[in-house]
Amino acid sequence: MASIIVGLETYPSFTENYGTLVNFIEHLILGFFIGEIFIKIGAEASHPWSYFKNGWNLFDLFIVVALLLPIDNQYFIVLRMLRLLRVFRLISALPRLQILVRALLKSLPSMGYVFLLLCILFYIYGVAGTFLFAENDPIHFSSLPKSILSLFQVVTLEGWADLMYIQMYGCERYGYDGIEALCTNPSASPLVGVLFFVSFVMLGAMITINLFVGIITSNISDSVDEFKQEQDKKLEKVIKEQNQFSKVSRLEGQLLAIQEQLKDMHSSLERIRTDISDY
Repeated sequence: MASIIVGLETYPSFTENYGTLVNFIEHLILGFFIGEIFIKIGAEASHPWSYFKNGWNLFDLFIVVALLLPIDNQYFIVLRMLRLLRVFRLISALPRLQILVRALLKSLPSMGYVFLLLCILFYIYGVAGTFLFAENDPIHFSSLPKSILSLFQVVTLEGWADLMYIQMYGCERYGYDGIEALCTNPSASPLVGVLFFVSFVMLGAMITINLFVGIITSNISDSVDEFKQEQDKKLEKVIKEQNQFSKVSRLEGQLLAIQEQLKDMHSSLERIRTDISDY
C-alpha cells in the first residue's frame, strides 16, 4: 500500500484532489510501521536487544526514523525521497527477495574484479579503435572517450553491426548518409574491422558479462543454503522453547499434585487430632 501511494504521488492531480486522504493514509501506515517494530521487539521476550542483531530489522528501523525526522516544507523533495524508501521495505517483507539482495551484496567483491577486467578490456580496445578507425569514423572513434562510449554500445549488442560495417566498407559507402561532410578520410578495413568487433563482442558481451551472471548465480545458491540454515536455527529455537514450556507445564502439574497431596495429609492430620481430642 505504501509503495502504491508513493507512485500515485507522482501525479499532481491525484495529490491535489486526495491530498488530505493521502496524508491520513501515510500517517496510518507510519503508525503501522512503528507498531510493527514494537511488536517485533516484544516478541523477543527477555532478549529485546536481539531485534537489533538482525540487519533487516535495522533497515526497517532506519526507514521509520528517517520518516519521523522533522522536515520543513522547503525540503519537500527530500521528504518525498524519504517516503520512497518505504518501497525497499518489500525486501524485508519477502524472504525470497532477501535471498536475491543478499546474493547481490555478497557478489560485489568478486564483481569488482570482473569490472576491473572489463575496464582494462575497454581501455585496450578503446586505444586500438582510436588508432585504427579515427580517420574513417570520426563520429565514433575520433577520441578515446568517444571510442570507449562506442564500445559500451557494442557490449550491449545495440547496433554494433552498424559500427562494424562502417569500418568494413568505409564511411563514404556506409553509415554517413546525410553527414558526408564529416567523412573526410574514408578507408575500408574489412579484415581488421571484423576481427576487432567480433573479438570484442566475444570477450566483452559473451565472456565477461557471463562472468557477472556466474558470480551472482553461485552466490544465490550460497544464500539459499544460508537462508535454510537460518530457518533451521529458528525452528530449533522454537522447538527448544516449546520443550522448555512443556517442562514448565509438567513441573506445574507435579507441583499441583504435591499441593493436593499436602492438602490431603493436612486433612488427615486434622481428623487424627479431632479423634485424639475426643478420647
